[in-house]
Amino acid sequence: RNSIVLSAMNKEISELFNKLPLYQFFAAFSQLISRICHAHPDVLKNLIDILSRLVVEYPQQALWLSIVVSKSTYSIRSSRCQEMFNIAINKDSSLQVLLAHMTHLVDRLLEICNKPVENHQTVLTVSGNFKSLSKMFSNPSFSQILVPLKSMLNVTLPLKDQNHINHNPFPNKYVCITGFEDEVEVLSSLQKPKKITIQGSDGLKYTMMCKPKDDLRRDSRLMDFNDIVNKFLRRSEEARKRWLCIRTYAVVPLNEECGLLEWVPNTSSLRYIILKLYKEKGQGIPVKQLRTLMAKKEQSEQEKLSIFLKLLPQNPAVFYEWFLRTFPNPMLWYSARITYARTLAVMSMVGYILGLGDRHGENILFDSKNGDTVHVDFNCLFNKGETFEWPEKVPFRLTHNLVDALGPTGVEGVYRAACECTMKVLRDQREPLMCILKPFIHDPLVEWSRGKHRVHNTDSGEINNEKALTHVSDIDLRLQGVLKLFNKKSRGLPLSVEGYVDHLIQEAQSPYSLSQMYIGWAPYM
Repeated sequence: RNSIVLSAMNKEISELFNKLPLYQFFAAFSQLISRICHAHPDVLKNLIDILSRLVVEYPQQALWLSIVVSKSTYSIRSSRCQEMFNIAINKDSSLQVLLAHMTHLVDRLLEICNKPVENHQTVLTVSGNFKSLSKMFSNPSFSQILVPLKSMLNVTLPLKDQNHINHNPFPNKYVCITGFEDEVEVLSSLQKPKKITIQGSDGLKYTMMCKPKDDLRRDSRLMDFNDIVNKFLRRSEEARKRWLCIRTYAVVPLNEECGLLEWVPNTSSLRYIILKLYKEKGQGIPVKQLRTLMAKKEQSEQEKLSIFLKLLPQNPAVFYEWFLRTFPNPMLWYSARITYARTLAVMSMVGYILGLGDRHGENILFDSKNGDTVHVDFNCLFNKGETFEWPEKVPFRLTHNLVDALGPTGVEGVYRAACECTMKVLRDQREPLMCILKPFIHDPLVEWSRGKHRVHNTDSGEINNEKALTHVSDIDLRLQGVLKLFNKKSRGLPLSVEGYVDHLIQEAQSPYSLSQMYIGWAPYM
């Protein structure tokens, strides 16, 4: 019976593919390619046909999104992707050269990602350290390759009253890579990511980060999720009139351990802003002194709370001053603070639903042009923070500096209204949002495949991962309004949107919960 239903659905999809505009399928490209090892032969044939047609129709965008699958450590996944490329090349022979040049470029970018550097090195050069990359774009026969920016890779869907047939899903002018700036900056963080500057065909320069030793498929899927959330927020009248949105940027995985990240300009981290203000005012506690004052892991919960309450008065709320200094015009200041409150609220709710942790002061940025809250580094998803040596106890970051910068009403007013509006939209759109996350079940992260949780179908090569199933199920429950107590299986009945948001805000501000956090997370800041 299941086989009959599946065959009927497959036939229906095939018919729809020939009727609907291709860009509608391209909007789900990541979800489609995650099933490239589907067990049913007819479904697989149909799937590869759809994917190959999309590669022919939108080669620049499709190759950037599929190159990571071609470099998969699962041989069946990479061979299926190559099969898809071959079918596309049979339909359009010019793709063979583009694919070869794109693969060559990606290999050189991976070389930059994985280039070992000494601790004292802060700068590399393309001409000195990556000569093959500099030669590549001096060759006039080298293909034009799209700059992998968010605005270039994202499908723009037509409005209701627009003509769907002649719609251009990529209305922005194509900007191709013409070369690279010679200087490659080595960033100081542990994995030594490199900051590169791409020269665009429009005469502008585009900064990207080559990040090694991190599975950016997770970040890429989260950006897909955030893009869909933004679309639903724009559809909601209440969210639209509040201009609720998430600030997104391009994440392009190059393989399962490296990738490119679009650089977010005009931003400063929360930690940098606060420490700079403390230094000017002669306030705050020096790092060396903090280490002597910090609670020990073996101390009781009450002792940790007592230490935390002593630290707070020595680290007063100063973040509000950044808004006064950055936006001296009263109208700009008011607009920036409203924008800050709303973007903080949206990512508080979305981050909680996704189990986003590790929100220390370096992973939350603020835009000096408009006050936007920008979250970076999504390495700690799916409640991974609860498994740390010092387990994370708060649903999102809402420390006293962030609350104080919201103004006299604090979490009441703008912030709470934006939280409730966002949570309502997320709940109303639960099913389509879950579709974005389900590819994790079939294309699990590298770290999940190293444990005992992987189930591998040796006949088809498709993977079903128990850990991924659990995480996706937990997100589904949170979207239904079901609370899960920390590290406990017991669950209650679904709460109302208002009740759910109120509980989360209280939990995020709780001195008890904050006092149990690791000192490096800076709960006192």
